[in-house]
Formats: sequence, structure tokens, C-alpha cells
Amino acid sequence: MRHWALAPPLLIRIPDSFNGGLMEFLLSLGRAFTSSDAFWMWAILAAQVVSVAIIAERSIALFVNRKVNQKDLSKAIAEDIKNGNLDKALRRSLQLSAKEPLGVVASAGIQAAIDMGGKEEIQLKMDEVLLEENSRIEKRIGFLAMFANVATLVGLLGTITGLIHSFAGIANANPVEKAAILSNGISLAMNTTAYGLIVAVPALIMYAVLQNRATKLSEDLNKASLNLFIQLGFHYAPVSDKKERSLV
Repeated sequence: MRHWALAPPLLIRIPDSFNGGLMEFLLSLGRAFTSSDAFWMWAILAAQVVSVAIIAERSIALFVNRKVNQKDLSKAIAEDIKNGNLDKALRRSLQLSAKEPLGVVASAGIQAAIDMGGKEEIQLKMDEVLLEENSRIEKRIGFLAMFANVATLVGLLGTITGLIHSFAGIANANPVEKAAILSNGISLAMNTTAYGLIVAVPALIMYAVLQNRATKLSEDLNKASLNLFIQLGFHYAPVSDKKERSLV
């Protein structure tokens, strides 16, 4: 009879050298903020603060406040339109507009149907509002890619200027001290490039995530709006007939 022994749990131990190297790296970044070339570090920090603010604001706006499946929200409005009850559809869309962009687009189209009752007029009004709502969905996301590039380029520029200062500083130094001065100067100069990449990589990742989310929301909104336009375009004739009968 075989006896099976449970294997001991696999423990991953982080080497002390890694912890020490990481701590030294963080301390080196901190020293770079007080060096002679600290301007570049503060410039990158400013880009990081703005990037984090944009990421937080857009994440809440696109993942918390905005919902996919706008077409499901339009079913009740479409049903009112089919029944010819545009006033009820307008009230429902106005209530929805406080939370969802579909309500804004729907209310614009329904109001155009009530006022004018023409297919071209409905499409023109809905397209106008739809363009504005899509712009609101995608706003400020493009700045993340810009700040990522700025942080990287500023980091490289800070490294280059730091190296120039380091080489200039050893011109009149003691030959024995030149190696130590140069190595310290290069170490500080490279911090700007490292910090720039630390800021750029998360910004680019979140740019891709938010852009993908914005694209999905825009496509979903366009499909739901098209569905409502089809309903309005099909039922706009009775509205015109009502106007003609009221004039008789």
C-alpha cells in the first residue's frame, strides 16, 4: 500500500539583495530631488500628478458612472415611440439623461420629432447631440499618452544635462577623486530617465485601458441611438399628420 506525503508549501523568498537594491534605488531617487538638476525631477513629478488625476477622474467616469448595454436602456423608450406616445418617451428620456448619455441623445431626437416630425431633422439633431456625447466620453484620455511621452523625454533631457555637469565637474578635480565624482554624478543623472519611465509606463497602460473602454461605450451608444432613430424615423409620419389635422 502506497503512502502519499503532502508536499510542503512553496514559499517564494525575495532575496535580501533585491530589497536592498530597491531601497537604494528609492533613496537615490529621493536624492535626485535635491540635486543641482532637481528641476527635471520636479517637472516629471508634475506630469505624474496630472496623469494620476486624469486616470482617477476618467476611471470613475467611464467604469463607474457609465454603463454598457445602452440598447437595453432604450427598450422602454422605443416601446413608447412604437405606441405613438412621444410625450411619455420624452419624459422617460429626460429622466434617463441625468445619468446616461443615451437619454440626452434620445430626448433631442424625440423633441425634434415632436416639433418638426421630419426624418432628416431628427437625424440632424440626434447626430449633433451624439457627437457632443462621444466627445465627452473620450475627453482628456489623449493627454495620458502626451504626458507619458513628455515624462520620458524630460527624463532623457535631465540625464543628458546631468552627464554634462558631471563631466564638467571633474575637469579640475583631483585625479584620485575623478572616478568617484563621475560615478556619483552619472548615478544621479540616470535617475531622471528611470523616474520618467516609472511615470510613463503606467500612464501608457491606463491610456490603452481607458481608450478601449471609451471606444466600447461610444460604439454601444451609437448602436442604441441608431435603434431609436429607426423607431423615430418609422413613426414620424403620424406626428406630421397630427400637425396637419390640428391646422384644419
